[in-house]
Amino acid sequence: MTIEETLPFADWLRLREPADAAARAEDLVGVLGPVLAGGAPILIHDLGSGTGSMSRWLAALLPGPQHWVLHDRDADLLSRAADAMVGVTAADGTPVTVRTRHGDLTRLTADDLADGTLITASALLDMLTAEEVDQVVAACVGRPTLFALSVTGQVRLTPTDPLDPEFEAAFNDHQRRTVDGRRLLGPDAAAAAVSAFARRGVRVVERHSPWRLGPDQADLAAEWFRGWVGAACEQRPELAGPARAYVQRRLAEAAAGHLGVLVEHRDLLAHG
Repeated sequence: MTIEETLPFADWLRLREPADAAARAEDLVGVLGPVLAGGAPILIHDLGSGTGSMSRWLAALLPGPQHWVLHDRDADLLSRAADAMVGVTAADGTPVTVRTRHGDLTRLTADDLADGTLITASALLDMLTAEEVDQVVAACVGRPTLFALSVTGQVRLTPTDPLDPEFEAAFNDHQRRTVDGRRLLGPDAAAAAVSAFARRGVRVVERHSPWRLGPDQADLAAEWFRGWVGAACEQRPELAGPARAYVQRRLAEAAAGHLGVLVEHRDLLAHG
């Protein structure tokens, strides 16, 4: 597979799911315990659910009964997510139920989420603009909200390579690019969400939630690296020349089990 060849999006989500589960700040779930206590059924809205990795991870950590509402603009991913929730149980063995809502997350209002006990999202915020993050936060205020795995732009590869900083900078510029008139926040999204909650008087607990990829995740490390370099080259086409040898070196290291990858994220829990 070359730098230009990457997995279909659903396959990429499936490949990254174990790393996502390992990275998420599980101690924030403990903070949620007293907030969700009371014995009533828990209704959870998951925003940008993709193939459902967040719901599968969190459902098993929370008591039941639980009902999940999965939101996404991709109907195919929603169908996959709902199918993958069949047989999922809560921490106490209670069956988990699910339904889906297809639509634009940035158009959700507080009324759309008013029945929720908890709002969740994973790897979502960095794909939004400042205005969209503010709109999503406004819709969530009043309910505990757990936003997981927002990228910070910090990456560390071992062993190091002289080209690492240049590709990191270009990738982060790509994350902040303008698409159809929308300027994405990329690595600035988590901080924007914290500020948006603070303006509304909502406290946010923050945690680091890095991917730590070693020899056991060589396939994921290689796929992530191709996408990382590809985005950097899209942002700065002059990097395409040096990228070829750079990719060959790094993929050889990954195949040999010698490449370590740390991708930093932040998890946010807003409540109170």
